[in-house]
Amino acid sequence: MEKTELRDAFSEFKNLKNIDRPTMMGVLEDVFRTQLAKTYGSADNFDIIINIDKGDCEIYWNREVVDEVENPNTQIAISEVNKDSDEYEIGETYATKVEMKDFGRRGILNIRQNLQGRIMDIEKANLYNKYTNKIGEIFTGEVYQTWSKEVLILDEDGNELRLPKSEQIPGEHFKKNDTVRAIIKSVEMKNNTTPYIVLSRTSNEFLEKLFEQEVPEIYDGLITIKKVVRIPGERAKVAVESYDERIDPIGACIGVKGARIIGIVRELRNENIDVLQWTSNTQLLIQRALSPAKISSIVLGGEDEKIKVYMLPDEVKKGIGKGGCNIKLASMLVGKEIEVWRELPKHDGEGEEEDVLLSEFSNEIDQWIIDKLESIGCDTAKSVLALSPADIAKRADLEDETVDEVMKILRAEFED
Repeated sequence: MEKTELRDAFSEFKNLKNIDRPTMMGVLEDVFRTQLAKTYGSADNFDIIINIDKGDCEIYWNREVVDEVENPNTQIAISEVNKDSDEYEIGETYATKVEMKDFGRRGILNIRQNLQGRIMDIEKANLYNKYTNKIGEIFTGEVYQTWSKEVLILDEDGNELRLPKSEQIPGEHFKKNDTVRAIIKSVEMKNNTTPYIVLSRTSNEFLEKLFEQEVPEIYDGLITIKKVVRIPGERAKVAVESYDERIDPIGACIGVKGARIIGIVRELRNENIDVLQWTSNTQLLIQRALSPAKISSIVLGGEDEKIKVYMLPDEVKKGIGKGGCNIKLASMLVGKEIEVWRELPKHDGEGEEEDVLLSEFSNEIDQWIIDKLESIGCDTAKSVLALSPADIAKRADLEDETVDEVMKILRAEFED
């Protein structure tokens, strides 16, 4: 009975997936040597031959043939060896096969338990390594059980993954057998228990991976996602950039009639997603982030100061967004807090006119010229007039005649 139980444990270990043969051989030998040391005091003079394919092993006890025994573990008397014949001489090695029954019932039980423990350790290590290497990837699994604080999801091998309430999109409700998609956020080992695998549907990386799945140009590297900011379940902003002038990054992400982005929106419980073109120009990025609101002027301020954005009263509501959502996401995208002001502050000159966005001059100034001026941070008429023509020509890469014409048009706006 004891040998049958041991063979079952051996077979279980032999069939364990994702373990190489040398590791398996080493673990099995270590388990038997541990028990040999307990039974005989030392395992140094034992040979262990393991047959992986048959799920069995042979153990031989090697002792030196001596005239008088001083250490029974390493020596055997010649009189005992040569009871029936005179084949051995003093100094030679005598090998005796150790049967499983020689360990006794308790010894066999120890071997079985030790082997099962090593099996569990290897399974935990394999599971930990498997999912640690998949952190940041999208996982699809089936809901097994739901609780108030988390959802238990199983993979195809029956391993448990957790989706905590804090990582669920607000308003989501799951039931048994639902299929769930989420990103693998972290893998933790707590007190040598089974790895605790955490999923997330609220992380920015989850939205980024969804875009990679839906937009081939992103997956192929033709379009780069520069930054993602989210208020899960409410709204998100995705800044994209293409290094190929032939590719419209915004159009590619949205798809024909929204075909590509609609699947992402549905996956995120109708979360509104704004796709905008990335720029390193902070003022231009703020304008794009606060769209559809029109900005009168922007004051960036110092490093630790808030960015002040001035808008006409009827634009403020659009800039702030529902519940402050739009302005909050714009701040997250820029990396600095933005404040919206309803009126443009007066400069030192009394009665000085309010500034005007360059976009308001599109009928008089070519759009490509406006784009070049905006690229150097000049998004309003006064921001252009504050610079010298030579400086503008150099920084915006414009002809002197072009700059002079632009300055003439802008000055006329403020003349009585």
